[in-house]
Amino acid sequence: MNKLRGANYTEVTEFILVGLSHQPKSQIIFFCILLHLYLGTVVGNILIITVVWKEPRLHTPMYFFLCNLSFVDLCSTTTAVPLVLVNCLRDCPTITYSDCYTQMTIFLFLGMTECSLLAVMAYDRFVAISNPLRYTLIMTMRACFQIAAVMWLSNFLLALIPMVTMPAQFCAGHNVVNHFVCELEAVFKLVCSDTTVSAILMWINSIFILHLPFLFILLSYIRIVVAVLKIPSTAGRWKAFSTCGSHLTVVTIYFGTLISIYLKPQNKDSKDQDKIISIFYGTVIPMMNPLIYTLRNKDMIGALRKAAGKTKQATQSV
Repeated sequence: MNKLRGANYTEVTEFILVGLSHQPKSQIIFFCILLHLYLGTVVGNILIITVVWKEPRLHTPMYFFLCNLSFVDLCSTTTAVPLVLVNCLRDCPTITYSDCYTQMTIFLFLGMTECSLLAVMAYDRFVAISNPLRYTLIMTMRACFQIAAVMWLSNFLLALIPMVTMPAQFCAGHNVVNHFVCELEAVFKLVCSDTTVSAILMWINSIFILHLPFLFILLSYIRIVVAVLKIPSTAGRWKAFSTCGSHLTVVTIYFGTLISIYLKPQNKDSKDQDKIISIFYGTVIPMMNPLIYTLRNKDMIGALRKAAGKTKQATQSV
């Protein structure tokens, strides 16, 4: 590290990622579990994208956004998990300054995009239930592509703002990140210079990441409930609610985990627990999403059986 002229800060060239390096036995167990979770996540999400792409019946707005969600989950786990797995095999895992900032930017971008996707999918379900006759006119594939393009681009630009303005001055020896990856809050705690501007920007970003999407989803489901209650038959109400089951389950798990990580009181004893929860958030949830949407969706199950049947026939013919 080279000292900056006229300042008590140092120019950090790399960060040390603590993880579970102080618990070798636990780290081996953690490596095995994480490897299996990652492989399950990759296989599950690629399977959903492939099946939706090849099955014409699934070329609808709901499955289009589901493919986007699977792609986000695939990217977010691939950004973090391979590095964590490699670091589990190292005594003193490190990451360069530039790679750390790149990783934080990608995490923030993908997290914002996932929240936006869940909000858009809630709106899609609301339109399908409240205006079934106009659904195909409102949620056209052209409109879906435009929504997706605006969402990806705007979230990318919003994710760049706090990273560009985040101060890069660190005190001597303040390069030890108490986490498996370059998690934004863990790195932000190491900054020694004035962080007021960055803190304000991060707070504003949190509104776009968490509060606005969650509020939009909540309002969408309130209107969905009102629309469903107007359906005269019990069977009709159940059918309408069943179309929202998978999405509602994913939203509950996703935002519930986010709230447990970022909104609960912080103390020194909870640091290791928070790291494990964040890994759960980053690996288990992306693995569960394909399972939830597959096991609770007749169209997906039918498409998977059809794909499996074609694969079996092709294997037998060979």
